[in-house]
Amino acid sequence: MNDSRATASGKWLNRNVIGLATNRFLSDFGHEAGTAILPLFLTAIGAPAMALGAIEGVADALSSFTKLFSGWLGDRVEQRRPWAAAGYLITGVTTGLYGLFAWWPWTLVVRALGWGGRGLRSPLHDALLAGSVPESAHGRAFGFDEAADTVGAVAGPLAALAIVGLAAKGDGSLHGFNIIFWLAAVPGILAAVAIMTLVSERAHPISKDATFAGSLQRLPGEFRRYLSGAFIFGCGDFSHTMLIMYAAQSLAPTYGQGAGAIAIQLYALHNILYAVGSYPAGALADRFGKTGFLIAAYGLAALMNLLLFSLAPSIVALILIFVLAGAGYALQQSLERAIAADMTPLEVRSSGFGALAATNGMGDLISSGVVGLLWTMVSPTVAFAYAFVMTIIGAAVTWAALRSAAK
Repeated sequence: MNDSRATASGKWLNRNVIGLATNRFLSDFGHEAGTAILPLFLTAIGAPAMALGAIEGVADALSSFTKLFSGWLGDRVEQRRPWAAAGYLITGVTTGLYGLFAWWPWTLVVRALGWGGRGLRSPLHDALLAGSVPESAHGRAFGFDEAADTVGAVAGPLAALAIVGLAAKGDGSLHGFNIIFWLAAVPGILAAVAIMTLVSERAHPISKDATFAGSLQRLPGEFRRYLSGAFIFGCGDFSHTMLIMYAAQSLAPTYGQGAGAIAIQLYALHNILYAVGSYPAGALADRFGKTGFLIAAYGLAALMNLLLFSLAPSIVALILIFVLAGAGYALQQSLERAIAADMTPLEVRSSGFGALAATNGMGDLISSGVVGLLWTMVSPTVAFAYAFVMTIIGAAVTWAALRSAAK
């Protein structure tokens, strides 16, 4: 049965869904391998926590603006795949360049360029996926997609951990980091190949006459209110790479050089829970309603922040924190996009995904920047207390917006 007939009959696990999941797996395997050791690399070259916050914040900001453009572009072009493939290629190549110079501003530049590529591809990928399944299966399709993404996000850090372990037996130089960064570029490049060879385009409405601002104005009012809640939440939802740095620094007095390996293992646990939880979260949300599950995700993020500033950093506390982070992220990433697909008309759906991704990215810019700054200038306790307040407020505003839209 071809993809169009499968969609029409309500079957959602078709070739496009599998092809896009393969694409996500390869991409995340690559850039998560690089991401997992990025905080350790920065620590090794003497960069402060504020540097990681700046790198993640600037990268997310560039990604945000690119996502807005990409969403608008996706509603205007017949062929979305080549643009998405270009984004995947940029992200893959730049991951290999993180450690070219032992100077954190260089890492900021190439990380930002790579995340610009990520911004280009994300709304196009989501629009391709949403158009490949019936609306009743959006939760399952996006959950399956997130699960594939996160299997790569588990495998990548574990591969990086193995190489870090081998490098630790060597001369202690930065060469081990560079090997990981170079190898991480390969699956990223293959992700671009996968989307071009395994995914087919579907006919979709094309808004050739719509201006950029006009496309955004056509988004429903209830969707824009939903974005406002997601933005406030995002202002406290800092990059989880900062958890790796927090764990490594907290455990270093007790475990010495082994603290970095433990931090990567905790991040792999985070990603395993993310992988395992994404599809069940989407499937259950299709059956019982997406709003409650998304608010539960926001609640888990708030609880994680509460524990970060209220508990002394021990192995047990850190395991609990990474578990909450991974479980909450599984719910959040599947359901934010599935709700966006449900709330936006087909003719501006790509723009809707772009607006959601940009909103999340701007929130990440603020949260990672503020948390990194407060961490460096005041203390981690104050930084995570700020994140807790913002995630609680964001959850409340999002809940009110979705309740209003349902009436």
